[in-house]
Amino acid sequence: MTSTAVAADRSAETRRPVRTGLPLSRVSGLGLGVAMLWFSLLVLIPLAAVVVTASQGGWAAFRTTVTNEQTAAAIRLTVGAAFLVTLVNVVMGTLIAWVLVRDRFFGKRLLEILIDIPFALPTIVAGLVLLSLYGPAGPLGVDVANTRIAVFLAFLFVTLPFVVRTVQPVLAELDPEVEEAAASLGASRFTTFRRIILPSLTPAIAAGAALSFARGVSEYGSLVLLSGNLPMRTEVASVRILSSIENDNPDSAAAVAVVLLAISLAVIVLLDVLQRRVVRRG
Repeated sequence: MTSTAVAADRSAETRRPVRTGLPLSRVSGLGLGVAMLWFSLLVLIPLAAVVVTASQGGWAAFRTTVTNEQTAAAIRLTVGAAFLVTLVNVVMGTLIAWVLVRDRFFGKRLLEILIDIPFALPTIVAGLVLLSLYGPAGPLGVDVANTRIAVFLAFLFVTLPFVVRTVQPVLAELDPEVEEAAASLGASRFTTFRRIILPSLTPAIAAGAALSFARGVSEYGSLVLLSGNLPMRTEVASVRILSSIENDNPDSAAAVAVVLLAISLAVIVLLDVLQRRVVRRG
């Protein structure tokens, strides 16, 4: 077969329509139904219940709750700290993943284990550890208790593994021969990273960033001891929700929860759009 015929065959294959929308088999349909039922019971129905509870008092009551000075301050602190922590995690998490994948050094296995500690450690225990280290009697001589730095530090602790663990396997699967080919063609290390490595890592970085932000917004246990929960200063949204529940005001608690849910959803969608654009341009 001549090269022209081969090219024609390949061109025909690329023009061949891809069959989509195939009907589900009985087993696949049953699996989909069970999955959707399970997802609805665990996620959709509880979320719908929160939204319904938040709307029971009407729009005026919802607006009054979320614009309350103390509540608004708690939401701003929570979202702002979670956003800053996510930026730090994107940089440091990617760097740590790079070191774990591309370098060999003494203590690498120990570092792999230590990174997962925030996953396994109960959050209230994490708060106790942070208070012991960075509280008034801490051995490091650094006292950040009852300050906004304590909120930032607690968020950093619990969100550390997310970007690392999402980027690490993707980075490990990258073919080093592609980078070597780019270098042989005269591409600098920065160009190789920007045009080859970064587009491949962007979906994983975006996923880790979304998880990091969502975890930060919802965090409670790791900061409740260190931050002091001072109104208008170190009180976060999760503490504000708990206060509303304790004061027998579930409508206010649900209203704050809906705001946090909307913000988290918006950030996740935004990160997904950004990573798609970066991959497309790359």
